[in-house]
Amino acid sequence: MDKPVLDIAPAVTPVFNPGAARPPPIPANPLLTAPVASTLVRLAAPNLLGMIASTAVSIAETAYLGHLGAEPLAAAALVLPFIMLMGMMSAGAMGGGVSSAISRALGAGNMPRARDLARHALVIGLAMGMGFTVVLSLAAGPLFHLLGGRAEILRLSVAYGGIVFLSVWLIWLSNMFASVLRGSGDMVRPSVALMSMAALQVVLGGSLCFGWGPAPRLGIVGVGLGQAIAGALGAGVMFLMLRSKGARVPLTVRGPLSREMFADILRVGGPGMLSPIQTVGAILVITAIAARFGTATLAGYGIGSRLEFLLVPIAFSVGVASLPMVGLAIGAGDVARARKVAWTAGAIAAAGLGSLGLLLAVFPQLWVGIFTRDPGVQAASALYLRFAGPAFIFFGLSLALYFSSQGAGKVWGPLLAGTARLLLIAIGGWVLIQVEAPSWALFALVAAGMVTMGTLTAASIALTPWGPQPSRVRVT
Repeated sequence: MDKPVLDIAPAVTPVFNPGAARPPPIPANPLLTAPVASTLVRLAAPNLLGMIASTAVSIAETAYLGHLGAEPLAAAALVLPFIMLMGMMSAGAMGGGVSSAISRALGAGNMPRARDLARHALVIGLAMGMGFTVVLSLAAGPLFHLLGGRAEILRLSVAYGGIVFLSVWLIWLSNMFASVLRGSGDMVRPSVALMSMAALQVVLGGSLCFGWGPAPRLGIVGVGLGQAIAGALGAGVMFLMLRSKGARVPLTVRGPLSREMFADILRVGGPGMLSPIQTVGAILVITAIAARFGTATLAGYGIGSRLEFLLVPIAFSVGVASLPMVGLAIGAGDVARARKVAWTAGAIAAAGLGSLGLLLAVFPQLWVGIFTRDPGVQAASALYLRFAGPAFIFFGLSLALYFSSQGAGKVWGPLLAGTARLLLIAIGGWVLIQVEAPSWALFALVAAGMVTMGTLTAASIALTPWGPQPSRVRVT
């Protein structure tokens, strides 16, 4: 029997020289060896603060517009879904692809590749950002008219949206830079930058809206300008972070571009852009169905869905923290650790969201009482929480595992789970309308959608191979 032949052909035969200096070993990234649970919590904390700051901005700007009157508030409501969509696409979807590729390169000890991937992320951010800027700016009027904007509301939404849409490319750049930093394991600096942007946006938006101090009084346009200026400064600050000597993955602007490196980012980030579309689509479908059940049911779901939006940052923070840890482990060939990180992140998010959901299912007035005193709406909201609250366990699990799957470069399973939830809600909702089911049946359907998505996401993580398959050596 012949000996196995190794397919290795070095270009130069090495010569043993005991006196020659050996190159220093590449130090192992601490995220490859640190305790999993405590490290996830430590990395998630600054992300959570950044998400809370973004939520505070939304609340402040809504308060500003509310003081201007009902028409500016309605106009901003037409623009808000597009702002949210751009944020979710650039940060959670394509940003996840960037962080995944960079963390896997670092895990394999390939710093030059990580630097090149950062440059490719810059190009993707510019291309996608400018593309959406042009499309949304040109289509603003027809889009807002299609959504129901008329007369003064349409005029205000076009004015506000025009300012905001011109700065979409800055949102994309900011989130690309933040994703490069997160992919290197640096969670603190992008979070500090985002919190600073949030504080500045609140001050600028209020000053330019109401004319505080020497600032002009611009109304709703001033709120949009505050967003644009804060976005520009935030993108500039994070660009300087990546160009500084302390950057873990320095950004080099000049250099060759590679189709293979674009593909490495896009094979995770491209499909990932379906996830925010699924999320927004599910909410729109449920809202349309709830409207058929009457005003109280619609208002009750609106209060409940607001809670879902506030819970997402918790799962997002844990999931984004798991992404570089999973990517580094996959790059280093430690699939067992990558899976341990993923399941730990899923358990933390499920426990956090599930605990709050169970609490509000038992004591719904803790949440419902904040928003309404109408007995019918309170009853509908409480009914929603009794069904959906326990299902938040599966909601948190699925969100965290989605980001972990991005780190492994295997996103199709969680995406298909999200599609299954959307189809279940759409088909089930149609059936409920046809049989004139009671309102509790709709809330049970919403809970079933969360359970389905969480269960299928977990199953896909368990069944999908992560990392390279072991190679077989053929003996002849």
